[in-house]
Amino acid sequence: MSFPPPFSRRRMLQTAACGFGGLALADLVHAASPTATQLPGFMPRAKRVIFLFMAGGPSQMDLFDPKPFIRERHGQKIDSPLPPQVIQVGTEKYLALREMAPVRPRGESGMMISDLMPHLASVADEICLLRGMNADNPQHASATNQFHTGVFTEVRPSMGAWISYGLGTENQNLPSFVSIHAPGVRTYGSGFLPAAHQGTPLTVPLNEQTLPIENLRNASPSESIQRHRLNLTQRLNQSLAESVRGDANMEGMIQNMELAFRMQTTTPRLVDLSNETKNTLELYGIGGGKPSDRHGRACLLARKLSESGIRFVQVTMDGWDHHGDIRGNLPRLCAQTDQPVAALLKDLKQRGLLEETLVLWSGEFGRTPWSQDLSGTAPIDTHGREHQPESFCAWMAGGGIRGGMTWGETDHMGYNVVSGKVHIHDLHATMLHQLGVDHTRLTWNHLGRDFRLTDVHGSIVREILA
Repeated sequence: MSFPPPFSRRRMLQTAACGFGGLALADLVHAASPTATQLPGFMPRAKRVIFLFMAGGPSQMDLFDPKPFIRERHGQKIDSPLPPQVIQVGTEKYLALREMAPVRPRGESGMMISDLMPHLASVADEICLLRGMNADNPQHASATNQFHTGVFTEVRPSMGAWISYGLGTENQNLPSFVSIHAPGVRTYGSGFLPAAHQGTPLTVPLNEQTLPIENLRNASPSESIQRHRLNLTQRLNQSLAESVRGDANMEGMIQNMELAFRMQTTTPRLVDLSNETKNTLELYGIGGGKPSDRHGRACLLARKLSESGIRFVQVTMDGWDHHGDIRGNLPRLCAQTDQPVAALLKDLKQRGLLEETLVLWSGEFGRTPWSQDLSGTAPIDTHGREHQPESFCAWMAGGGIRGGMTWGETDHMGYNVVSGKVHIHDLHATMLHQLGVDHTRLTWNHLGRDFRLTDVHGSIVREILA
């Protein structure tokens, strides 16, 4: 399956419309849009994606992958598996640091999940735990870019933009890609793809003064006046676009202005949580001054957006960068995120949406099994952990992924992957496969060659497919 540039596809449809006057204008407008729904290359198991990004790097040893070797040597010096030329600040002593709370078997599958995540433990049999994740860069910004775009140096389209380009959106009144609490423009940017595929950044409204999307408020006294204003602007834009024919960014801007107009009436109702039932709000941990309130709102909104036809919804939950006092900081962060994340899975399942919604939970990398003491003199119970891209944990649920399965193992220290390695390229390839897209054929020609999300890499992890 080849994917022609959306702006070329639009012109072909406009030409066809001249010869087939029987087509309704609304149908033509929908078909001409860069984000119009596209047929997948083969039968998909998932229609949409919700990506829960734990920015900062969650500690896999504390949450999913404890090691008896480390626990038994807690506070003792261990040999570093790193090459001697690698410098890691604050880890000169390489003291073993045990898990912060018991990590126990959960559900019928016996999946290992920490006591710090009791809500996730209750849905253990719905998720597939990947304990052999692997990335290439130990720095936050670069690793975050690689997780979202496939590379850690160049500016490339994010995976949400690639999925928007490949499949479009199911609701033309909403964008195909939304990023809630985005950690940076490169995580939702469209790169060299048309601008229409860039993610829409959104902030969860905690009060009436908070705009969920910047510049979306309608300043016109009526919708008809706003429509007249937009028509004038669009005529001027179209005239400019014809003079610079082939400018994908200009085409995207024109489409985005039309989308923004439709969103002015659709979005306020969608982000309004006041009509949700008390049981739903309690399920997500919203209200009552609960620590989970902010992330509960974000996860509930992700469900609403996904249910409304948005193809890719990303929710960022930051604060996982625990270089110090992980014993004090990790429980607080789990209390903020655990209930909302588990509630999202439960809510999707009870609405019959989980089977067709692929949910991914991950950080940009993991953390070391040895401690980090930035002061050099602090007691070990106040230490943190360093970055570790060599191995970390992620999990997936729904969308044709096997629930209750643990895939991948690390060595006795929890450092190197010894089986079931899943590189980020493999993860991307698997996600696209579940959406019915061949990752090797979802391409865009740029600077003389075809680019794709997985570059020249990536293998589908078929062992985890239902």
